[in-house]
Amino acid sequence: MLSKAPVITLDGPGGVGKGTVSGLLAKQMGWHYLDSGALYRLAALAAMNHGVDFDNESALAVIAEHLDIRFRQEADVGVIILLEGDDVTRQIRTEEVGSNASRVAAFSRVRDALLRRQRAFRTEPGLIADGRDMGTVVFTDAPLKVFLTATSDERARRRVLQLEQSGSVVDYDRVLRDINERDERDRNRAIAPLKPADDALVIDTTELSIESVLERVLQQASDRGLMNL
Repeated sequence: MLSKAPVITLDGPGGVGKGTVSGLLAKQMGWHYLDSGALYRLAALAAMNHGVDFDNESALAVIAEHLDIRFRQEADVGVIILLEGDDVTRQIRTEEVGSNASRVAAFSRVRDALLRRQRAFRTEPGLIADGRDMGTVVFTDAPLKVFLTATSDERARRRVLQLEQSGSVVDYDRVLRDINERDERDRNRAIAPLKPADDALVIDTTELSIESVLERVLQQASDRGLMNL
């Protein structure tokens, strides 16, 4: 039987701050956290490691169904992500893996395989689910759905800063182009296109701080009676 633990979904394209907000929200509320994008990135990286063609839906589905992954919490560094026993926490955040994750996510059989894994994260006392279709497909009964957005220029600026802080040398124009291309794929794919749920709270984060966004979401959670479950 599927758990009926409450869920707050945060959807949106890359660079809108949903990962940061989701992590802080989960910590403040004491709920579990699902980074669904990491699952698609792990599937993409596994496909890259095994030389699977990104046009081969059947082979990609097999990869998704048999992902050997583990999330390990470490006190000093946070969550460590292991793929087939190797620490890939930083590797899955590269632009190449992110782009391939978008390609993997376009296939229904891959999404079906990962859907079961995503829903298994729904346990008491509750779940904060971060992704692109958490509110529209995975947790359609969530009592609070949030969709974050921002201009592509601002998202590219944030992504460049993030990569530079991790020691990478990146070109802003290339990052912006990659963001626009991924947005185009995600919004126009036939399966689970990127869009707000009909009942989602839409927040434009372009000129908002993380603290301001977090405060708005917490207020909505409080208004819905989710803070003290």
